[in-house]
Amino acid sequence: METTLVVPQGSFELRRFPRFAGDLLRAWDAADDYLLHHLSELQGSPGRDKGVAWILNDGFGALTVALAASGRSVQMSCDSWLAQQATRANLQENGLQDSAVHLLTSLESPTAAADVVLIKIPKSLALLEDQLHRIRTQSPGALVFGAGMTKQIHTSTLQLFESILGSTTTSLARRKARLLFSEFDEALEPDPNPYPSQYQLDGTDWTLTNHAGLFSREGLDVGTRQLLAHIPVADTAQQIVDLGCGNGVIGLMAAQRNPGAQLQFVDESFASIASAQHNWQQIFSASRSAKFEVGDCVATLAADSVDLVLCNPPFHQHSAMGDATAWRMFSGARRVLRPGGELLVVGNRHLAYHAKLKRLFGNCEVLDSDRKFVVLRSRQGTYCSTTAVAR
Repeated sequence: METTLVVPQGSFELRRFPRFAGDLLRAWDAADDYLLHHLSELQGSPGRDKGVAWILNDGFGALTVALAASGRSVQMSCDSWLAQQATRANLQENGLQDSAVHLLTSLESPTAAADVVLIKIPKSLALLEDQLHRIRTQSPGALVFGAGMTKQIHTSTLQLFESILGSTTTSLARRKARLLFSEFDEALEPDPNPYPSQYQLDGTDWTLTNHAGLFSREGLDVGTRQLLAHIPVADTAQQIVDLGCGNGVIGLMAAQRNPGAQLQFVDESFASIASAQHNWQQIFSASRSAKFEVGDCVATLAADSVDLVLCNPPFHQHSAMGDATAWRMFSGARRVLRPGGELLVVGNRHLAYHAKLKRLFGNCEVLDSDRKFVVLRSRQGTYCSTTAVAR
């Protein structure tokens, strides 16, 4: 695995987070490398000189570490708790203090206007739109650079930059990466930021709020709809976890069906937890409490403490596709479930989650399936040790 990034700003040791045995992916991409080289070539401009840099969507901290090492004042915004932990770990790996960088969630504003803004293009066009509105409001007149792989930059990407910030051009492609250069247009009057957005949940009087970047933010997705139909009703009070909660709709439905249950919502997305917490307060008001945690799966929960885990796992981390996140979720659920506790999962059929669950739990039942999705249930048995199973 390649761990050394060599750029004009220096040589840096960078690792992905969380770390997996056999993970061969780098903690940076060609777009990071391209952007750092371009910044070093600028002469007598905010892009090269010392000043405040605002970085958005730095997946593992490559841009943040390089600019912090060059003496800049750096603020980094992202929606990922894991990305923040990766950045902290890589700062320390390179002899830099956490205090060298101000880490912000996707919903927080920078503490100072930036001279230069570096935005890695996110997968979600909605998140990009929200972030461009924030850039225009919070750092007007800053030098703005976008960076991404060519497959991530489309006509719609350029149109967003131009409709919110101003005239935008692109670089030539280099190693399948491309840069965007945006000129701030003071006279431009963009439409208002449409986020957070809302939708009415069918069959209820619930209006669910969704911050930008959430999966299926415009309506209930088919897979989640299938899972909702199989949420059990318990005779006794339960500890229920909505793992990877998004806007919280799965946990909200579980709470409605189980009035005596204690709900906990967990996600690594700051926007997801903010959405879920808002939706809980709107639906249950002060009549009922729940717990909300931004973090790495169920790492902070005690073993044998949960009766039911509900999960619609993602199959990517940033732009990398794979089952590593799902495996961590399933392994974590196995650790925290009490004997007899259940894990309910929905996923795309081709991901073969049933094989993973049977390997972990020794059992897996198909509750529902169609050509695309499958709803699965595994039960924690008294024979199951809570020691993690090797993958």
